[in-house]
Amino acid sequence: MTTTATHSHAQLLRVLGLAFGLAAVVGGMVGQGILRTPGIVAGAVASPELIMALWVAGALVAGLNALAYVELGTAIPCAGGPYDFARRAFGSGAGLAVGWAGWLVLIIANAYLATVVAEFLHRLGVWPNVGTPVIAVLVLALFWIVNWTGTRISGASQILFSAIKGVVLLGFVVLLFGHPGSSAAGPQVGPAGTVVGIAAIAAAMRVILSTYNGWQDAVYFCEELQNPERTLPRSMAIGIAGVAVLYVLVNAALLHVLAPAQMATSNLAAADAARVVLGSNGEIALTVFGVLSVAAITNLMTMKSARLSFALARQQLLPAKLTHVAASGTPRPALTTSVLLSGAFAATGTYEALVATSVALTVSMFIVVNAAAIQLRRKQPDLARPFRMPLFPIPAVLAIGVNSALLAALIYDDPLHSLEGFALVAAIALLYSIFGQSRKGAAAAAA
Repeated sequence: MTTTATHSHAQLLRVLGLAFGLAAVVGGMVGQGILRTPGIVAGAVASPELIMALWVAGALVAGLNALAYVELGTAIPCAGGPYDFARRAFGSGAGLAVGWAGWLVLIIANAYLATVVAEFLHRLGVWPNVGTPVIAVLVLALFWIVNWTGTRISGASQILFSAIKGVVLLGFVVLLFGHPGSSAAGPQVGPAGTVVGIAAIAAAMRVILSTYNGWQDAVYFCEELQNPERTLPRSMAIGIAGVAVLYVLVNAALLHVLAPAQMATSNLAAADAARVVLGSNGEIALTVFGVLSVAAITNLMTMKSARLSFALARQQLLPAKLTHVAASGTPRPALTTSVLLSGAFAATGTYEALVATSVALTVSMFIVVNAAAIQLRRKQPDLARPFRMPLFPIPAVLAIGVNSALLAALIYDDPLHSLEGFALVAAIALLYSIFGQSRKGAAAAAA
């Protein structure tokens, strides 16, 4: 009886279905980035045809990376996601680095996202006399309450958020296409025969891939997905394809209303297009969308960070108390710890210098996961793999190459922040290693 009771308090509930899997993929990707990125891309490449082609290419790269995640997620359906993949493939040291890096990224990202929600609320005139950090903490507290109630409710809230913002974005596309279009919009925005350089394409692809980022979020819930061997592949495939279509439609709609040159000079091309169609109400409409979309990602980040800290605690990389799971399925101590840390960053504003480090760490995780897929094929060839990467190992090798090039570009553009994240993770790993050795020595002496 004791063993069963203990087990029930450290086990997540398998209650999430395909709808949640899709909501996690779509909700993780679609955010304020699609409102801002089209202008940056248009500034790098002026050709409408090339703009559209690069957005399609971004979806193909996301799909290429997803193959390793789906293979490993269905073979190792654990809450830690990349942490569990790296630990199984390369050992506890690699798992430690990936796990702590992932948790750090989630905590910082959640603080940033809550702050963005607070800023959007200020633009709408909500609590104008309350400081942004205070509202950000309240946003985190709200999602802590939602997640505290249980997995079914938090999962349903994510489905609702993702569905609403998908419908709103589609409505935005229809609205723009319903406009007669701008006479300034046309295929030629520069001298005929202008050649787009590799550097410009690389700059555009970097922000496009960043806008697609988030497709991998569903793997953190494999331990809670019903029939993960079917649900995860379907969620990834349908979610990435659906968002790709949505992003292409958004860019086509923007190009219908604005010329590429106009998009290139805009900090928020979607807002300019909305003003053309809706007048002064355009900015309000997009701000409301911003609240919905970023809030949805904040909710998802809250769920993810709780699962990852739970997984780390289960492997004794965090206090054992964080493995406790409520009867409703929520790992409440892990949830509370993660939210408190994010709240501390949001309240003090100290996350700002660290946000830039998360991009390089995220790309590094893509490299590690693809390498783990290759390593585990060699190390554990008999491991049950409900989904097997087609044409193995070609997709994994290509993904490693693409992400390595992207990581090199990030380090070249911003070496301080890009390398800062690796230094921080290395310091954490070193301190934990020293602490772990000391603890083992003390335990041996006591014995």
